[in-house]
Amino acid sequence: MRVSYNWLKDYVDVDLTPQELSDRLTMAGLAVDAVDELGAEIEKVVTGRIRKIEKHPNADKLLVCTVDVGQGEPLQIVTGATNVREGHVVPVAIEGAKLAGGLQIKCSKLRGVESRGMLCSGQELGMETKLMSSDMAHGILILSEDVPVGLDAKEVLGLNDAVLELDLTPNRGDALSITGVARDVAAILKKELKMPSPQFTEGEEKIEDLAKIDIEDPDLCRRYVARVIKGIKIGPSPMWLQNRLRAAGIRPISNVVDITNYVMLELGQPLHAFDYDKLTNGHIIVRRAKEEEKIVSLDGAERTLNPDMLAITDESGPVAVAGVMGGLDSEVTGDTVNVLIESAYFHPINIRRTSKALGLRSESSMRFEKGIDINGSLRAADRAVQLIQQLAGGTVVAGAIDNFPSPITEKTIQLRPWRVNWVLGVDIPKEQIKDIMERLQFRVQEQGDDLLVTIPTFRPDITGEWDMVEEVARLYGFNQIPETLPFGASTQGIRTPEQQLTWNMRKVMTGCGFTEVITYSFVHPRIFDLMNLPQDSRFRNVVKLQNPLSEEQSVMRTVLVPSLLEVLQRNLNRRAQNGAIFEIARVFYPVEGQPLPEEVPVLAAVAIGNTPKTWNQPARPMDFFFMKGVAEQLIDSLGVVGAEFFRHQDPSFHPGRCAKIEINGQLLGVVGELHPNVIENYDLPARAVAMKLDLNVLNQANRPVKQYQGLPKFPMVERDLAVLVKQDVLAAEMLSIIKKAGGSLLREIDIFDLYQGAQVPEGYKSVAFSMKFQAPDRTLTDEVINDKMQRITSSLTAQTGAELRK
Repeated sequence: MRVSYNWLKDYVDVDLTPQELSDRLTMAGLAVDAVDELGAEIEKVVTGRIRKIEKHPNADKLLVCTVDVGQGEPLQIVTGATNVREGHVVPVAIEGAKLAGGLQIKCSKLRGVESRGMLCSGQELGMETKLMSSDMAHGILILSEDVPVGLDAKEVLGLNDAVLELDLTPNRGDALSITGVARDVAAILKKELKMPSPQFTEGEEKIEDLAKIDIEDPDLCRRYVARVIKGIKIGPSPMWLQNRLRAAGIRPISNVVDITNYVMLELGQPLHAFDYDKLTNGHIIVRRAKEEEKIVSLDGAERTLNPDMLAITDESGPVAVAGVMGGLDSEVTGDTVNVLIESAYFHPINIRRTSKALGLRSESSMRFEKGIDINGSLRAADRAVQLIQQLAGGTVVAGAIDNFPSPITEKTIQLRPWRVNWVLGVDIPKEQIKDIMERLQFRVQEQGDDLLVTIPTFRPDITGEWDMVEEVARLYGFNQIPETLPFGASTQGIRTPEQQLTWNMRKVMTGCGFTEVITYSFVHPRIFDLMNLPQDSRFRNVVKLQNPLSEEQSVMRTVLVPSLLEVLQRNLNRRAQNGAIFEIARVFYPVEGQPLPEEVPVLAAVAIGNTPKTWNQPARPMDFFFMKGVAEQLIDSLGVVGAEFFRHQDPSFHPGRCAKIEINGQLLGVVGELHPNVIENYDLPARAVAMKLDLNVLNQANRPVKQYQGLPKFPMVERDLAVLVKQDVLAAEMLSIIKKAGGSLLREIDIFDLYQGAQVPEGYKSVAFSMKFQAPDRTLTDEVINDKMQRITSSLTAQTGAELRK
C-alpha cells in the first residue's frame, strides 16, 4: 500500500516529517518498508507557456521556442520534441535547474542557436511512464491550459510529496485505504480524524424508475448499492486527482474512472462505474455464473466463468466479474453520458478463488479478499457521486438502491484490563486502555472493572479479547513493554515413537552415505507413465488439486521415488557422476466419501554410480546388493526383528533384480534395480537402484527391548559347510533351514563363498557357510557339534536337495 503524505494530511494534522511518521507507524504495527521522496532531486523547474515556435535555422528536427515563465523576459529554448504547440503550458527547467538523475541545466548553444533552459518530459522529472495518462506518457508534458505560469512545477505535478510504502499483514485490510491509515495516525498522535462528508444536490428523477437490483446469491453478495448520474461529461481528471492516483501507483484514465479509483484508495471500498445506457433495462442481477459462461473483461481478454464464480449481469448476460474486473461491453468511454455506480460487499473467500482461477488480480479483488467495511458501501457511493458531480457535471438521480438482505450489527466484546496487563506484563490503568480503544474509533462502556468494547465493522479482524490486547499493545508502544524472562513450570520435551523412528532413520541413512532431500508433494500426472506403471495401478488413483499452480504440480503424489529421480537427474545433468539421496515424507491416497486423503509416511531412496573411495575401503558399485545392504542395516539398527526378503515383481523395477521386504506377512517395502524403461525415461546414464519403505508398517513392527547379559564363559566352536544346490535355490531359504536345525546353540551364521565354475555341475552352485556354536553353561564337545552338523546337512538335503561338496 502506497500512502501519499500530503493526501494523508487531509484527514489528520500531521506535525511529523515523513521519516518520523514512518518510524511511528512501524512501531505501531503498520510496517513502512520505504519512504520515497518524490521530486527530491528536482530544483528550479517552473511552469511556462509557449508563446512562439519557429523552425531551427540549422537543423530540420529542432524547434526554437519562446517561453514565458513569468520571470521577466521570455526565454528562448531549443527542443527536439514534436508534440508541443503555441499556447501549451509545459514544465520548464530554467538555467541552474536540477533534474532526475542529477542532470543540471546550463545555458548552451544547439547548432548555433542559444538555448536558455529545457522543456521537460515526465521521465526527466522522475515520473514513471506507466503511471502517466496516454497523452502525457510520451514527449514533453503538456499541462492544463489554466495553469498559471511561473509556478513551481513540483507543486503542480504533485512532486513535492513523500510516499510511504506499507508492508501490511493480511489481517489489516482496513489499512488498504488512506482514511484507514489516517485513523491509526490520529490514534498514535492523539489527533482528530477528519473523515470526508459527501454533499451534493439531487434531481427530481427517482432511481427506482431507472434501475433495479436483484441479488440471487446473498451468501456471496451481502450488500449491493447503486446510484445513477445522468448527463455527465467524460474528460481528463484535474491535475490534483491525477497526482494522487500516481502517488498511489495507479494510472489516470478519465475523470469518472479516476474517481472510482480515488474513492477506493480513500475509503477502502472498491467501486465500479457502468455505462448506464449499455445495461439492458438498467436491471442488475447478481448471481453465480453459468457453466462455460463467457465475458470479455476490461483488459480485452475473454474469460470463461463457472458456477463457483459470482457474476454481475443484466438481462442479456454478464457485465462484470464480481469484485475482480468489469466487462468491456459496459465500460465507461468518452461517449458515456449516464453512469451507474456500483458499491458492494462480496464474500472474501469467493473473490480470492475467482481471482486465482482467472489469473486476474486487481486492486479491487485485493481489498475484497481481505475484507472491507460492509457498512461503508453507501458512504463510498455517495462520495463518488459528490466528486463526479464536481468534476464531470451531470444530474444525480434522487435516492440510492441499497439491497442489503441481512444487515450486520456490530459485535460487543468484553475486555478485562487485568487480563491485558497480565498478558503484556505491564500496568496500564483502565482509563488509559479505554482511551486507546476510543482513539481507534471503538465505542467503550464501563462494566464494573471491565470494559465492553463495540467493534466497528471496518475492523473485521477483531474477533476476540486477544485481538484487542494486541491493539492496546501497539498503541501503548511495544518499546515500552519491559523485557522479562519466561516463567512457569518447565517440562522436558521428548519425541514421540514415530518422531524417534524418523530421527533414527535419518542417522542411519546419512551414515550409509545418503543425502536427505525435500521435494514437493505436488507432481505431474505423467510420472506414472515414466515409472512404467500399468493403467490399472492403484497408484494412479490420485487427489487432484482444484487450483494447481501449473500442470507440473496438479496432483498429490502417491509414490515418492519419481521425485527423487528428478533430483538425481538434475544433479547428473550438472556433472555429479555419483548420487545417493533419500527422503522421508508422506504420500496421499484418496478415501472415498472422505474430504481429506489418507497420508502415509514413507521412506524412499535412490542411488547411482559408485560409493566414495576411502583410505581403507575401495569404491564399489551402488547396485542391488548395496541397496539391499542399506535396507538390512536400517532394519537392524532400528531393532526390528522378523524382516524377510523375497523375490518380487514390480513394474517399476528390474524383473530379475528386485526383492520385497515382509515383516510377519506384511509388506514393508521394495528394494531393487529400476526397470530399464524407467532408466531411459529419466535419461539416466547408468543403472540406478531404489528402495521404498512403508513407515507405518515399520513403526508397528516388533522391536524387542534390548537386554544386557554377561559375557560368555565358555569357548565358541566354528564349523564350515559347503554344499552343492540348484541355482534356483535361494540362499535366504538355506539360511532359514540352517537356523532352525541349529537351534539355540547356533549363535552366528554367514555365507562366505558362492562359486560356479568348472568343478561345479551345470545348473548348480556351491554355497559355503561359516557357523559358530556356543553354549552359555558348558563347553561343547565334538559329539554335540557333529550331531548338530548332521541335522543341518540332513535338513538341507531333505528340503533343498543339497549335497555335501567333496
